[in-house]
Amino acid sequence: MPPKEDRKKEIREIQYREFQIPTSAINVAERTVELAFSSEAPVERFFGDEILEHKPSSVRLDRLNNGGPLLVNHDPNQQIGVVQSAEIGSDRIGRAVVRFGKGDDADEIFQDVVDGIRQKVSVGYQIHSMVLNTKDQDGDSYLVTDWEPFEISIVAVPADDSVGVGRSIELPTSKKEKNMPPVEENRAADVEKQPTQQPAAQATPFNADAERAAIRDKELARIDDLTKIGERFAKFGGVELARQMINDRKSVDDLNAALLARVHEKAPNPVETAGIGMTEREIGQYSFVRAIHALANPRDMRAQEAAAFEREVSNAAAKKSSREVRGIMVPFDVLRAQTRTLNVGTGTAGGDAVATNLLAGSFIDILRNKMLISQLGVTTLNGLQGNIAIPRQTGATTAYWVAEGGAPTEGDQALDQVTMSPKTVAAYTDFSRKLLIQSSIDVEALVRNDIAKVIALELDRVLHYGSGSSNQPTGIKNTTGIGTVSFAADTPTFAELVSLETKLAAANADIGNMAYVTNATLRGALKTAPKIGSTYPVFIWEDGEINGYQAKISNQITVGSSTGQDIFFGNYEDALLGFWSGLDMLVDPYSNSTSGAIRLTAFQDADVAVRHPVSFARGNHNL
Repeated sequence: MPPKEDRKKEIREIQYREFQIPTSAINVAERTVELAFSSEAPVERFFGDEILEHKPSSVRLDRLNNGGPLLVNHDPNQQIGVVQSAEIGSDRIGRAVVRFGKGDDADEIFQDVVDGIRQKVSVGYQIHSMVLNTKDQDGDSYLVTDWEPFEISIVAVPADDSVGVGRSIELPTSKKEKNMPPVEENRAADVEKQPTQQPAAQATPFNADAERAAIRDKELARIDDLTKIGERFAKFGGVELARQMINDRKSVDDLNAALLARVHEKAPNPVETAGIGMTEREIGQYSFVRAIHALANPRDMRAQEAAAFEREVSNAAAKKSSREVRGIMVPFDVLRAQTRTLNVGTGTAGGDAVATNLLAGSFIDILRNKMLISQLGVTTLNGLQGNIAIPRQTGATTAYWVAEGGAPTEGDQALDQVTMSPKTVAAYTDFSRKLLIQSSIDVEALVRNDIAKVIALELDRVLHYGSGSSNQPTGIKNTTGIGTVSFAADTPTFAELVSLETKLAAANADIGNMAYVTNATLRGALKTAPKIGSTYPVFIWEDGEINGYQAKISNQITVGSSTGQDIFFGNYEDALLGFWSGLDMLVDPYSNSTSGAIRLTAFQDADVAVRHPVSFARGNHNL
């Protein structure tokens, strides 16, 4: 049997999956194509069925979003375009927008795509981590919890056209016995650029049964440990927490941290009373576009009649939240709905246009997907009402040594509160009047995405830099008690970054979902800054990690000669983001009247807080 590290290499070799390009997703003028490149469909591998998990935290999209290549048949010498953007949708599908070049080869392929001749697309990816799928009773499927797409290709022959999913990988002898298509072997060999292959007779057969058994034993041991701890703390809801940790593939340390929070902090759960009691049918009837069109055209009786339902819902939401509405309030029922169906109404309400079976996810899910902080595990509280206070333990009971028959000195735990109150963020986006008179699923999704995007960007900023004044929340930087480290230069050394980790460890706060966050400029510097060595160096930032912790970027993190470059390190589960009431929308038809566009301003009540300041540290040259 090959050594363990060799077996891991076999599992983590380049993989491929194929999908079909819908013609409706092609923009000939812009030379762009919107496509789906991955899903959670299971695919048979030599060790069992493989399922790619599609949580934002499970997929490393940095390489695709940093000018990922568009290739032909996975050939790195045939780049015909670039990946403009890639994201994991709320429906757990990986989607990307690719733009074709104008060279002869690129133009020829693009024309074939437009003509429907080339309809297949494939993604090349690498697996970094996977676990046994506990939901599979047969125990023969594995969930990939950390994977990285790095290129998208237009392909002629899919590996598995019957299910719309395929792969190609260089296979050892035992894999060839699985009757995998020869074309897959050849294509993987091209990508890896291996000029020669070892003779099959010299290859040691891969023992798939032994590999499955080893992974299964490790998973069963994890489940057993979590179950025992959960039963021990049953009175604190430990059994339910343990089941959740098992299903979410969390560790014993994660369960211990959750139990500690459960014991010491009993936060309110206001979500159940946040909505106005809309049914699924009523949620499905709600339309952002109709509401905005009515606000933009107050004298248009047809627009007002079409949005009568939306106005009725707005009045109910305003009454429930006891707030004055600027325009139309979108209730929390609609914002948090997981799936919606846009039903056809009367002809005067735009019902003659077909718009059914919209499965685009909720507004809040869209918002989260557009926020960096959603990838960091920030704790989100939805549907809050009134000011809230979360108990926090600041001191522990003291232990004493006593003589025989003596009594210890009485000691009490020290407690305080983390408070949150609604603060209003406003953002605007512009739409044409012609766009808003459309009645299609795509336009509805476009409007909701634009509203979500502008709010998400500001919430990302205030989480780190909220001033705590001028009606802003108090962000991490301005929270009293966070650790600080002064760097000797703009680009920190490896030792200086480790000192950020030491700040947390010294305060017993090095638990949970810890991560580094900085800007793209500092990331580039750290990718070329040696951690050790000079001839063949190991760099500080490699594979989306710094010293084993995930590292993320946001261009809202401070960069400048006078202010220096910030880098944050912390347990982002201890950052809180709260949402109150609904979304208040106000239309301004006058600012852009000469261009025939209207301006939509959205108001959202939100706040951020830090549960434990010692859970975060900030480094900068100018501290």
